[in-house]
Amino acid sequence: MEAVSRHPFSKAKPALGTFWATLLFLLAISGSFIFAEEARADFRVCNGTQTLVGVAIGYRAKEGWVTEGWWQVPATTCATLIEGELQSRYYYLYAEDAVRGGRWTGDVNMCVAENEFKITGVQDCFARGFQRMGFKEYDTGRQGSWMVQLSDTPGTQESQN
Repeated sequence: MEAVSRHPFSKAKPALGTFWATLLFLLAISGSFIFAEEARADFRVCNGTQTLVGVAIGYRAKEGWVTEGWWQVPATTCATLIEGELQSRYYYLYAEDAVRGGRWTGDVNMCVAENEFKITGVQDCFARGFQRMGFKEYDTGRQGSWMVQLSDTPGTQESQN
């Protein structure tokens, strides 16, 4: 019978089963770090309709009120409108169905343009060559990220964080 030393620094080889168990454990731990998806911090809009939707967003910035658009959000997809940690509590959204002409609106008037835009200020939209549309307010409660789901059914386009 072969003697196995119990001294921790001996050159005795560990049992093969212990080696594989240790290797499997280490792979499982490292895999959880490799495949863990990074948490997203952003403002996203998901289009739950069957048609293309154009989206504009409004928010308060250092230079004042800002509106930006248009994001083209194809049917059943999502788009990130603001990347990174959200800096404001309130964001405002306006969207149009590109095919059927339906709109997702609210009571807060802000400026938009016909083509891609970034507009500072919400006053005198028409005098400055813009259009004025009603944006819906979303109170993020200072969450780091927010998502709005647009749908065909009125009243179901509520936000989720």
